[in-house]
Amino acid sequence: MNATHLHILQHSLGLDEFGQGTSYRNHYVASDGHHSFSECCELVEAGFMKRYPPSQLTGGGDLFAVTDAGRTYVAMHSPKPPKLTRGQARYLAWLREDCDLRFGEWLRRGGGRHVRARP
Repeated sequence: MNATHLHILQHSLGLDEFGQGTSYRNHYVASDGHHSFSECCELVEAGFMKRYPPSQLTGGGDLFAVTDAGRTYVAMHSPKPPKLTRGQARYLAWLREDCDLRFGEWLRRGGGRHVRARP
């Protein structure tokens, strides 16, 4: 397994490069000649993906889905995210809040007061 394999698994699940986020999908479409097709086939051979035949829905490409073993691999081999400063953590909390306030105003109103930097 290499970094490309891990990236394909993460992307198939809708996760970031650290394997984090909410997995909102489980598919990867590729056909012979696609830059990731051979890697997807290798993931199938390793038991980390399952391959489904081409269909109209996939535009004629094969559909690859991550197996439970692939999910486990992503969880165990994704790199740890970088440590964030308190300011970075507060900024990300502001982005997640998706409010109509500018960042400075959000801070003045007490936003991010209880946010801590990741250890």
